Amino acid sequence: MMEKTKVLALIGIIAILGNWVGYGVSPIKALPGMILIVLFTVVGLVLNKYVPKMPAVVWISLIALIATTPIFPGNEWIVAKTAEINFMALATPILAYAGLSLGKDIESFKKLGWRIVVISLVVYTGTFLFATLFAEIVFKIQGRF
Repeated sequence: MMEKTKVLALIGIIAILGNWVGYGVSPIKALPGMILIVLFTVVGLVLNKYVPKMPAVVWISLIALIATTPIFPGNEWIVAKTAEINFMALATPILAYAGLSLGKDIESFKKLGWRIVVISLVVYTGTFLFATLFAEIVFKIQGRF
């Protein structure tokens, strides 16, 4: 668990730097939000270790969701601090780590052949289209469009 926490802290530092360089948010201003995000992730991973009936991402999302709902004390502060972190600044080091992880298994990837490319494109396209459709429906219901 300690190693995962170290990796999360490193990703947090890289994301803070990316947030600073790419979006002009001071590292000091972004630090509390990143600490909260890492904390939610660590708590979710600990829960997953002791209650492994659901994937870790479910626990992490549930904790973050509860912490940002109006019923949670201090939710406005949590939302304000985590809003300082731009999503793309957070996604960049995670995607880079995933790419490096894939690089070490390149032989396994080669065995999958060209069909994995087709399947990936269909999955990504379907995910994008259905997310767009869902967003469009929700925005229409809310009267934004």
